[in-house]
Amino acid sequence: MILYHGSFLEIVKPDLFHSRPNVDFGRGFYVTPLHEQAAKWCGKFKHRGKDSTDYDLVIGGVANDKVFNTVELFFDGLIDKTEALNRLRYEKPNLQICFRTEKALSLLHFEGSETL
Repeated sequence: MILYHGSFLEIVKPDLFHSRPNVDFGRGFYVTPLHEQAAKWCGKFKHRGKDSTDYDLVIGGVANDKVFNTVELFFDGLIDKTEALNRLRYEKPNLQICFRTEKALSLLHFEGSETL
């Protein structure tokens, strides 16, 4: 499987020391199988929730601003369930994978990088 890490630096040997603790899945090395998504990650740092589980690897979706806006409109009673689902149906899904332990990181093999 080819995975991409969006960064302004080339990360030949990832480690957990340089990861941030308060992101989606907690401290870890985040990658995605989607090249376009990694390109958008370059230079962006987002602080979100905190996960205190002890999983080696966490895989999950990434909600963008349109998703958050739709959910907020629904909970504020400004759109109904049908409208919210219709809006969400057309959102292109994203995927992130977080390598959270040295054991998990040891499974990665660096093949190269590109400048965007």
